[in-house]
Amino acid sequence: MPDSKRQAKRATRAERRAAEETALQVQAAQAAKERKQQTLIGCIVVAIIVVLVAIAGFAVYKAMNPANSGEQASMTVDEAYSKIDKVKTKPAKASDKAGFLISSKGYSQKIDDAPTVSIYMEPLCPGCAAVNRQLDPTLVKLMNAGQLNIDLHFLNFQDNKSSDNYSNRAFNGAIYIAEHDDDPDHLMQYLSNIYAEDFQPGELSNYVSVSDNKLKKQAINAGVSEDVAAAAFSGDNEYVDWLTASNNYTILRPELFSSSGSFSSPTLTINGEYWDLHQLSLAKTSMVDGFLKAIGLDSDQVGVKGQMPPIGANKKPISLTD
Repeated sequence: MPDSKRQAKRATRAERRAAEETALQVQAAQAAKERKQQTLIGCIVVAIIVVLVAIAGFAVYKAMNPANSGEQASMTVDEAYSKIDKVKTKPAKASDKAGFLISSKGYSQKIDDAPTVSIYMEPLCPGCAAVNRQLDPTLVKLMNAGQLNIDLHFLNFQDNKSSDNYSNRAFNGAIYIAEHDDDPDHLMQYLSNIYAEDFQPGELSNYVSVSDNKLKKQAINAGVSEDVAAAAFSGDNEYVDWLTASNNYTILRPELFSSSGSFSSPTLTINGEYWDLHQLSLAKTSMVDGFLKAIGLDSDQVGVKGQMPPIGANKKPISLTD
């Protein structure tokens, strides 16, 4: 083969190798570019997930805590209590512990030798509704017979589980009724009406909006006058600031903490002593029978004037499990 042909052939092979190397370099560069893009996309996806998780976590936190939870969480119980005094509009009938005492004598008048049951409740709380439905008819009979004082505490820490400030509106109305209707039975019946199975709304995604007019009807059905009911649910919500301040104080009170070390609803105390509802299951008894045993009465003594509970006004509730 002539030298000229061999040289041409070698040149062709060299060009082919150079072309292949160039192609490999291009492929490598393209692969590197794609890896960089995938890494960037991956970082963006991770960042989006982190943001979504943060948003979801914040939403859950907000759903499980009071509306001003950030401020409230940093307060001491004394600081929270001091904020109650700073509220402009306060209910005159509220006690220094932010409760509404009722008895057979009316508001703010205690039967001296009768025990006092304090009930801490939230209008959206299913457990509060269960206590109300099972126990309140008996409590009302005892109260009207002068055998028991009832101390009501209204809370709003689940208000943001509704879409329309239901807790604020429902219990602002309850406070207004307490302030402007002198018959405690009307307030107790209003609470019974809003805790009824066919009325109490669900929470969060199960919540269905409840109008002020529907709440007003429950008050009127409880015996509240139309004028008072209309004012209670006029939209002014004049007691909401006090309701929130008292809520924030109440849930920080250590004497109301459950065995878990925090406040939960419903909470009941008898003569100021925490009454653990878990005793009912341990004792295999109903709520009514358990409560009557705790204050020392038999069922046939309920509503009988003069049949006073043996624990009186100062003794601790009787244990259901001893």
